[in-house]
Amino acid sequence: MNWPILFIIATPILLIIYFITIYNGLVKLRKLVENGWAQISAQLQRRHDLIPNLVETVKGYAAHEKEVFESVTRARAGMMSAKTCAEQTEADNVLTGTLKTLFAVAEAYPELKANENFRELQLELTNTENRIAYARQFYNDKVMKYNTAIELFPKNIIAGMFGFKSRDHFVSKLEASEPPKVSFS
Repeated sequence: MNWPILFIIATPILLIIYFITIYNGLVKLRKLVENGWAQISAQLQRRHDLIPNLVETVKGYAAHEKEVFESVTRARAGMMSAKTCAEQTEADNVLTGTLKTLFAVAEAYPELKANENFRELQLELTNTENRIAYARQFYNDKVMKYNTAIELFPKNIIAGMFGFKSRDHFVSKLEASEPPKVSFS
């Protein structure tokens, strides 16, 4: 057999297989990022569905805290109208802050804290917040892996040729914020 001819034939075939493997790897990473975002969205929807029940329960005990309830309602509406990752991140930060204020108000009402419905709703919301944190971590890990892959050589060439774009992380700005201030004056 003639080795130079075999080399000339095999080299392009191996390069094509290599590029296909890189492309498929990038597609898999992109799908993991999309799945991670879908998990965040599902948990945010779960929290969105719990909030009206929580607000109604607290309203029964703290009717004069109208501003707090309106803030939570506005923040919830803002969360649902957000479309992009950046908009949802910002809306989530606002909603998380208003929920902290709502729970601070609830702390001032011992009979509310003892109410079984409120405790169950608070537990459900806490579990949902934990799920959101986990989904956010999963998503951010996949975004980091994806963004790194599309920047490394030679994957960056294939990523550029096929329009793979970097994704934004889901970043919470409220992690180290001050506790909410509640005034009863």
